[in-house]
Amino acid sequence: MKNYLNFENDIKNLEVELDKLKDPYNKEGLSEVDTKRISEIQLEINSKLKQVYSNLDSWQKTQVARHEDRPKSRFFIENLFEEFIPLSGDRFYGEDKSVITGFAKFKQTSVLVIGQEKGDDLNTRIERNFGMMRPEGYRKTIRLMKLADKFNIPIISFIDTPGAYPGVGAEERGQAEAIAKSIECCMELKVPTISIIIGEGGSGGAIALASSNKVLMFENAIYSVISPEGCASILWRDPKKTLEAAEAMKLSSKDLFELGVIDEIIPEPIGGAHRDRELCLNNVRESIQKNLDGMKSMNRDEIFYQRKNKFLSIGRSKGFSSSLEVEKNLTMKESFLQKIILKFQKFKFQVLALLFVAIIIYYFL
Repeated sequence: MKNYLNFENDIKNLEVELDKLKDPYNKEGLSEVDTKRISEIQLEINSKLKQVYSNLDSWQKTQVARHEDRPKSRFFIENLFEEFIPLSGDRFYGEDKSVITGFAKFKQTSVLVIGQEKGDDLNTRIERNFGMMRPEGYRKTIRLMKLADKFNIPIISFIDTPGAYPGVGAEERGQAEAIAKSIECCMELKVPTISIIIGEGGSGGAIALASSNKVLMFENAIYSVISPEGCASILWRDPKKTLEAAEAMKLSSKDLFELGVIDEIIPEPIGGAHRDRELCLNNVRESIQKNLDGMKSMNRDEIFYQRKNKFLSIGRSKGFSSSLEVEKNLTMKESFLQKIILKFQKFKFQVLALLFVAIIIYYFL
């Protein structure tokens, strides 16, 4: 059974009519299939989809990003990679099933794959905690990212979470510290890292794994510090003002690309990624290959500084650069007097000692 969003009612009616026409059996028995009418309705559906999805507002894009039928991380892991070996546990507390991790082959290249998994039905969603990671999940990914860095293996992450789990148990086990350590680990890596926001990239739960050399984002995905409902509740004390909140937060791929927060938008089929999974899969495969190839010529230090400068450049006029010289440009300009003071503070004991010796020599000689 297909799931439809509230702004897709016209499309739903047309597709219901199309399904009836395609079925040669009706109440009166066998009937002739009206191929002409089927073609007409199919064209009308395509036209409606194009019209609706070319004019989505930020709240509608949020609904598309949360669509029940949208392909999840497990789908991409199963279809993009070969010889996937799942690895579990953080070696401190236990296993977190909201994140799938393991080593695999991507076109004969060894990679570490990390995927936040929401689940496909009610049972798997409960098992996966709706994609909301606990501290042990972040500690598991930290353990494996350090292992990948040791053996010079690229890391590919699929981001799809409403946020980190806010439960009492997670807080008692150090949720904030685990997220901070995960961000720190991502920034210190010296291997190519690619993060793909495939659905909902919410809060620190997403950025804990999305601090990468390349942050890619699906056309209808969202990426924000808080959900539109949460933002509306805080700013207006009214959770119904989700449209205003979503517009103000600039959470769509187009807005974030213009701001320099993400590096690339992966196009989706008309109507969302769930309408043509194979096309979506091919787009992701091409994008991963292109970005991995682009970082092959870089050494470990260049990869590290590229990532560092990328995030330091957000909000500045110059934007992204892979040059190591950018680090110098991002420091504050110091005056000549400030440089002298800094030098004195650094070598003050040596200067005082020399001054003391000079005074003694002056008076005794």
